[in-house]
Amino acid sequence: MNNHHFVGTIPELLQNKGRKRCTVGGKDIFVVLNNGQPYAFDSFCYHAGGPLYQGDIEDVSGKWCIVCPWHKYKIHIDSGEGLYHSVDPHDLKKPPKLCSKGRKQRTHSVIVKGEQLFVVLSDPQNPAESDQYNKQV
Repeated sequence: MNNHHFVGTIPELLQNKGRKRCTVGGKDIFVVLNNGQPYAFDSFCYHAGGPLYQGDIEDVSGKWCIVCPWHKYKIHIDSGEGLYHSVDPHDLKKPPKLCSKGRKQRTHSVIVKGEQLFVVLSDPQNPAESDQYNKQV
């Protein structure tokens, strides 16, 4: 249980538009409620360190993503995958296809106990590109 970090309650998040930025284990993370489900990830975008915690949550072809306010990069809130729409330059009549850049943003597990939320930080031995902007303080 010592790796479970209390970050707040569901009612607290709801009062703050379903969002909370906090320090957990020396890391700056962001917790968000989306459709009643909590998610946690590092606060700064993998691409250029943008304030991901200020980004909008959008449905991108059936996948919930946070959109970085700086460069509009789309990051799947559950897996940390960088997503984009690809077009076929040889056949522009084809609809754009959703593609993955792979896991880019570090995500963390959220455990709900009653109305309390606990974050379990992901394994730092499994690197993510966002690590360069989300060093422990």
